[in-house]
Amino acid sequence: MTVPALSNLLERLLAHAEVENPEGDAVEILMSAMDCNRTQFILRRREDLPDKIVEKAIAMAENRAAGVPLQYVLGKWSFMGREYSVGSGVLIPRDDTEVVVKAALDIIKDVHRPVIADLCSGTGIIAVTLQKELNNATVYAVEKSSDAYAYLLRNIKDNRADIHPVKADIADCADAFANGAFDMIVSNPPYIRSSDIAGLQKEVLYEPRMALDGGESGYDFYEIILQKWTPKLKKGGYIALEIGEDQYEHIESLLKTHGYTDIIGYPDIQGTTRAVTARI
Repeated sequence: MTVPALSNLLERLLAHAEVENPEGDAVEILMSAMDCNRTQFILRRREDLPDKIVEKAIAMAENRAAGVPLQYVLGKWSFMGREYSVGSGVLIPRDDTEVVVKAALDIIKDVHRPVIADLCSGTGIIAVTLQKELNNATVYAVEKSSDAYAYLLRNIKDNRADIHPVKADIADCADAFANGAFDMIVSNPPYIRSSDIAGLQKEVLYEPRMALDGGESGYDFYEIILQKWTPKLKKGGYIALEIGEDQYEHIESLLKTHGYTDIIGYPDIQGTTRAVTARI
């Protein structure tokens, strides 16, 4: 089967299942099955594909049509120019997280040899990006889930990042670090209200609830971080948090209650505040 013929077949299969972007997903699946990038894909469009690749691509498209997130189907996803392994049991990297990463880089870039803790690290996209972009930073990545921790280790290795992984619950392990140990704490914690989980898109429901559920209020993990981890910051140290689209005012209040100043909210490209930084 030729590349265009298979691409059209995959697109029809996905469109029949009412996948949101059947054409784009079909191309991503086919490039993955062919093990090629977009340029190579274009150059190989006249190619007659072997049955093994055809069967693999169709199987991947069938999984996508069943509702499995594209990122899980592909087994990898890019974030800020680097590629990360993803799959069942770990939160999928999203563009929203760029807001908190860029904010964190901006406020810590002038600190000499900063020590940073990435809490609820998941795939490690925040920890890896900070360590690679800052170069001289010492980064700890804390993750509780065994499934997610396996992806964290893989992504640290694949990206050749010098990171200290810690398999632990952030509610229990703060005392393993000395007070004043960190120049910055950064986190994309679970922040969806428990009652809102069932109403999420079906693709999102494939992701681990542990990585989504922020408790009844959505603020459980922010309260844990501010209560248990604030003493671990140096005087004048920073915190950078990804937040839900309606959470800024409450988190600003929590930060003030715990002694933080210089509180700044950061919008995404739609103008919604999706990250906040502050100084202790």
